[in-house]
Amino acid sequence: MKQMAIRDKNGLTEQEFLAQYSPKDYPRPSVTADILVFHYGLPALKLLLIQRGGHPFLGCWALPGGFVNPDETTLQAAQRELEEETHLKGVVLEELGVFSDPGRDPRAWTMTAAYTAILPSAMTAQAGDDARDAEWFDVNACWQGEEAHTQAADGKQVLTRVLSLALCSPKETLKAKLRFICTKDAFSSCVQWEILENDGLAFDHAKIIASALRTRPLLAQYIATKE
Repeated sequence: MKQMAIRDKNGLTEQEFLAQYSPKDYPRPSVTADILVFHYGLPALKLLLIQRGGHPFLGCWALPGGFVNPDETTLQAAQRELEEETHLKGVVLEELGVFSDPGRDPRAWTMTAAYTAILPSAMTAQAGDDARDAEWFDVNACWQGEEAHTQAADGKQVLTRVLSLALCSPKETLKAKLRFICTKDAFSSCVQWEILENDGLAFDHAKIIASALRTRPLLAQYIATKE
C-alpha cells in the first residue's frame, strides 16, 4: 500500500513546503571560526595571536580566524584560516564552543565557533593573508579576590568572580579584566563572561581566551597555580 504524504498544518507536503521556502525570509548571521593555539614555553604558557591588518580593530591583536565558506565545516575553516594567517599546518584542533553575543562584531551579526590546540613545543609562525604580524604571547591569568555567592530572584544561585588577564610579548602587553558569572540550580548551570576592561584585544576574544583557560583541564590547572 502506498503511504500517504504527511501534511503540515497548512496542508503542505514536505516537497511542497521546500518548494516555496525562502531563506531570505529569515535573518541569517555570518559564521566565523577562531583558533586558540597554546604551548607550554618557559617560563610561561604561550598563546599565538595575529595582528589585524584591516578594519575593524586595525592594528589590534586577535585570535587567528575568519569566515566559514559555504562548502566547508567550521573545523575545516579553522584549519584553513590557521594555515593562511600563521602558516601552521597539521595542528590538531578541539572544539571549544560557540560565541554569539549580539554586537560582538561591529560589521554584522556574526557567530563564531572556537577551537583550541595545545602544542608540546613551539612552532614557528609567520603572518600571512590579511594578518600584519603573528606573535607568541606569554599568558598570565589570575582570579582576583574571593568568589561572590548571591541568590537571584528566581531562587537560583549566582557565583561571580573577576579574572585578570595579561598577554605579553617582547613588543607589547595586552590586558583585559573579565567578570565570570555562573548561574545554577540543582539541575543545570549557565556560564557567562562580561568584559570589564580591554586593552588591545579585538572583538570579544578576551572572553574566548578566558573560556579556554577555565574549561580546558591543562589550562585550568595553570590558572589555579596563579590564584
